[in-house]
Amino acid sequence: MNIAVTGGAGFIGSHVVEAYLRAGHEVLVIDDLSTGCRDYVPPEARLVVMDVNDPELSELLAEYHIEVVNHHAAQVSVSVSVEQPLWDAQRNVLGSLNVYEAARRAGVRRVILASSGGTVYGEQQHFPAFESHPLQPLSPYGVAKLAAEQYLLCYSRLYGLEAVILRYTNVYGPRQGTHGEAGVVAIFTGRLLQGEQPVIYGDGEQRRDFVYVGDIAEANVLALLPHAHGIYHCSSGQELTVNALLELLQQLIGTAISPRFAPRRPGEVRRSVCSYARIARELGWQPRTPLPEGLARTVAAFRRQMGNALVS
Repeated sequence: MNIAVTGGAGFIGSHVVEAYLRAGHEVLVIDDLSTGCRDYVPPEARLVVMDVNDPELSELLAEYHIEVVNHHAAQVSVSVSVEQPLWDAQRNVLGSLNVYEAARRAGVRRVILASSGGTVYGEQQHFPAFESHPLQPLSPYGVAKLAAEQYLLCYSRLYGLEAVILRYTNVYGPRQGTHGEAGVVAIFTGRLLQGEQPVIYGDGEQRRDFVYVGDIAEANVLALLPHAHGIYHCSSGQELTVNALLELLQQLIGTAISPRFAPRRPGEVRRSVCSYARIARELGWQPRTPLPEGLARTVAAFRRQMGNALVS
């Protein structure tokens, strides 16, 4: 199968690319490299440096006879969306819409969208949340993700474009960036390995649902199944406080650095945990990597990365 992965040079996208290649598919990576890394793209994949807002995207998809578009390119920071909601919408709403329109014009059969299992709900009313949970996003980022979902579902109804939406909870693992607030595991790990004080926004008792990136990549492979359709959570179904996460990482790394507490960020939800029952039932997916194992892999990857940086 010919698959295009937007944002395929990024953290999650590059793992998805690898999973598709392992499954025997041909992969085209579309990434403007504004946050992605060329080195994350496997040599077996083709890389085209292009913004998803580019009007020539449809021609590119047609040229490579793309059957499925996996859309991961996005602005991923909640706080940036609060500070710059228009720019966030240009990236996450208009960018997504251009991808769908390009897919429609190029005769693409299916679009798989990476969405958010926490921000689209706002403050949850039920724990864990199911896909039918009320939608009341607190941030422009959450609103944009929800809009991207609704546009895709609309394209499915109007034009017959197959739609699969994967709502991720807090994804962590190797290659995650340490800038911004999108990846608390990576940020804590990077600071602790450098002997720097970690920063916790709020009291640290906010709860999150952490899921390993390798498991997320496998969910994207299963999203290719003919009967996959609609919205699925990709989550662990378990919650952990940020304070407890920091304690686990301190134990793994062998540090005991007291954190600095800063004011809570606007637009951030207090408690987020999602059920993966639907994707388990329909596609056979479940999170297979226990948190201690995933954190250990992540720490080891960051150690190697920092060691290589010192050598070079």
